[in-house]
Amino acid sequence: MAFRIESRTTMAPWPELESVHPHPTEGATSQQSATPAKGEETNKNAFGSPVTEMDLSSFVTVPLNEEPTKGEDTWDLPVLQDTGITWSERDTKGKILCVFQGIGKFIFLLGFLYLFVCSLDVLSSAFQLVGGKVAGKFLRSNILLSNPVVGLVIGVLVTVMVQSSSTSSSIIVSMVASSLLTVRAAIPIIMGANIGTTITNTIVALMQAGDRNKFRRALAGATVHDFFNWLSVFVLLPLEAATHYLEILTNFVVETFHFKNGEDAPDLLKVITDPFTKLIIQLDKKVINQIAMKDETAPNKSLVKIWCHTFTKVTEMNVTVPSPENCTSPSLCFTDGLQFWTTKNVTYKENIAKCQHIFVNFNLPDVATGVILLITSLLVLCTCLVMIVKLLNSVLKGQVASVIKKTLNTDFPFPFAWLTGYLAIFVGAGMTFLMQSSSVFTSAMTPLIGIGVITIERAYPLTLGSNIGTTTTAILAALASPGSTLKSSLQIALCHFFFNISGILLWYPIPLTRLPIRLAKGLGKISAKYRWFAIFYMVFFFFLIPLTVFGLSLAGWQVLVGVGVPIIFLLILVVFIGLLQSRCPWILPRKLQNWDFLPLWMHSLKPWDYLISLLTNCCQRRCCCCCRVCCLLRGCPKCCEDLEEGQEHPKDIPIKAPDAFDNIAMSREAQDEVKSQVNTMGVKTISNSTAL
Repeated sequence: MAFRIESRTTMAPWPELESVHPHPTEGATSQQSATPAKGEETNKNAFGSPVTEMDLSSFVTVPLNEEPTKGEDTWDLPVLQDTGITWSERDTKGKILCVFQGIGKFIFLLGFLYLFVCSLDVLSSAFQLVGGKVAGKFLRSNILLSNPVVGLVIGVLVTVMVQSSSTSSSIIVSMVASSLLTVRAAIPIIMGANIGTTITNTIVALMQAGDRNKFRRALAGATVHDFFNWLSVFVLLPLEAATHYLEILTNFVVETFHFKNGEDAPDLLKVITDPFTKLIIQLDKKVINQIAMKDETAPNKSLVKIWCHTFTKVTEMNVTVPSPENCTSPSLCFTDGLQFWTTKNVTYKENIAKCQHIFVNFNLPDVATGVILLITSLLVLCTCLVMIVKLLNSVLKGQVASVIKKTLNTDFPFPFAWLTGYLAIFVGAGMTFLMQSSSVFTSAMTPLIGIGVITIERAYPLTLGSNIGTTTTAILAALASPGSTLKSSLQIALCHFFFNISGILLWYPIPLTRLPIRLAKGLGKISAKYRWFAIFYMVFFFFLIPLTVFGLSLAGWQVLVGVGVPIIFLLILVVFIGLLQSRCPWILPRKLQNWDFLPLWMHSLKPWDYLISLLTNCCQRRCCCCCRVCCLLRGCPKCCEDLEEGQEHPKDIPIKAPDAFDNIAMSREAQDEVKSQVNTMGVKTISNSTAL
């Protein structure tokens, strides 16, 4: 689509369009070009002035409305305005139709939310099928687990692999109860499990990468949980290794209060989702536990549950033994002259009915079943998230949006404003207690942050409350343990509880110490500009660092300390110099007042973004080559001609500056006119940054 711009001798470049070009334009001079560039038509208007007609789509490569204007706060909540017909303007039929539409949207919203929660459950099962046995093997080495740092990274890896902190915590509790693991060695693993469970929020936030503003807010809201856990571990793990305060405190609580066996945690959410998820897959989670408990037969068992109804019977039988020492007791030992016999209780298990899920008769390997479920659950998760966001954008308009946003984000009146955050902590804890899953609560909150219903500042205390809520369910579950394992189970659950309480005391009461919010916003800004950086962050912090530390620990603690200490010292030095550069650069030498003395790739993401853009463009061209081969095989020469014409990337096409923008000055009226024409035309543009 083309539009006409009157060129005058006193026209300056339009700043917005000037910033669009990532590379210098060809043919851009200060004087008006004598001949029009290709794709332009020069006419004359009624006043005899030359008019240049050009195609906007030939040079516009970045959306003009994605980057915030200068001085605009990128974290302000968007105004969700109702652009439809108001209620007063509708007739009776329109009002009835509007009511039924609202009810239908609400029903669809609940349906997609239900599928969203079920897909999270199936996603956890898929991760356990793919990496559950490997996670169990990680927990078998007692020598490695005695190192707090190794225990931490193993907790992260195990929880990432099984996508469930409750599963990893239950395995740790069983190992402590069986004396395979001490409470002191289990505490760092619990800290790692607290970190590993937050990857689910980041995966959900990645689904909103299509819109920069939504992605910025959603990723910041999701990773504020990550940074809280990482910062808490950096402070509390060395403190625990030096003083063992969590072990001492929880032992004192357990010994002081004489707990009795209680009831299990409420299972409200599972009651709703289990009837559907059990039709898809059912797992025997005891297999992972048995692998961690060094059962030699467990690695050969399948995690896919086949028999759901079994009958177990214990009977006394006479069995042969090699020698009298193997008899149950001397009174129950006898011989027939050739063999020794004794009486033993033999457990007989009879399978009665098979499970009813889809994979019960497939006999596929666990990894193959896990991959199928992983791909399917991610597709359902993406679809549900997109539909939830669209429905919320449709429902939350006008007065409804303002009421909800004010209710969620408004503080109490002075002087009780400080109580609002603590009330949000209690709300987050209560909701997680009812849902019995912190991942479900925070993942459901992520799209609300993305569309601008909840601020990051309000989502932070809700997330902290969710951390506490997930530990209270573990405490109730521990109270339901048998008497032999009650103390160890309860002590581990209380360690998890007091760890989160200590983190909240560190990073919430004083506003200056709320570093997770600042770090999450910084990551959100970077990832909104370079969207591939969000994937890099997730892979680096949840996989590369834990695997590297685990690999170094296999070589010995001397190698781990020798490599880790210099790296940590260098990171602390870089952070310290960066703070001085931003706060008081004058006390630094001139060379250290910025990072320009380093190569560009060491202090900027632009070279990396250019490299990733080249790689993605290469993949696109190879895909086009494959399409061309398919077209030739099918005998479609016209298709191949279209591919050859469209295979050039927009960045490879030389761009000539339009004559209309080469003059020296341009009036504000002309700029406004051009901007309004661009906005009303609805030109479809393509972002120059790498898409996710």
